[in-house]
Amino acid sequence: QVQLVESGGGEVQAGGSLRLSCAASGLTLSNYAVGWFRQVPGQEREFVATINWKGDNTYVADSVKGRFTISRVNAKNTVYLQMNSLIPEDTALYYCAASSSIYGTAPDAYPHWGQGTQVTVSS
Repeated sequence: QVQLVESGGGEVQAGGSLRLSCAASGLTLSNYAVGWFRQVPGQEREFVATINWKGDNTYVADSVKGRFTISRVNAKNTVYLQMNSLIPEDTALYYCAASSSIYGTAPDAYPHWGQGTQVTVSS
C-alpha cells in the first residue's frame, strides 16, 4: 500500500522558517518525481515546487522562489521543503505528491498524495 505522510507544519510569525517532510512507504521514492502543492479553502490547489527522481533538477513557483527550497534524501525515502522568510500569504494546507512520470506542475500528473500538513503564518 502506497502512503505519503507530511509533517513539520505549524504556526509561525512572518519572517520565520519551517521545514516540511514527506515520508513515503509502499514505494521506493527514488523512482518517483515528488511535488509540493498547497491549497486554501475555496481555491484550487496551487503548485509550489517539484524535484526529479535523482534530485539534480528542481523547479519552484515564482511566488516562493528565493524563499523555498525542495530537496530529497532517497536513502531515507523522504523529500523536504525548506520554507524561509514566510509571509501570511503562505498560509495553506501543504501536500506532497509522487509521480512515476516526469516531474511537472499539474496536480493531475501526481497519482499519489498525502493528507496534508497545515502551515499558518501570522503577521
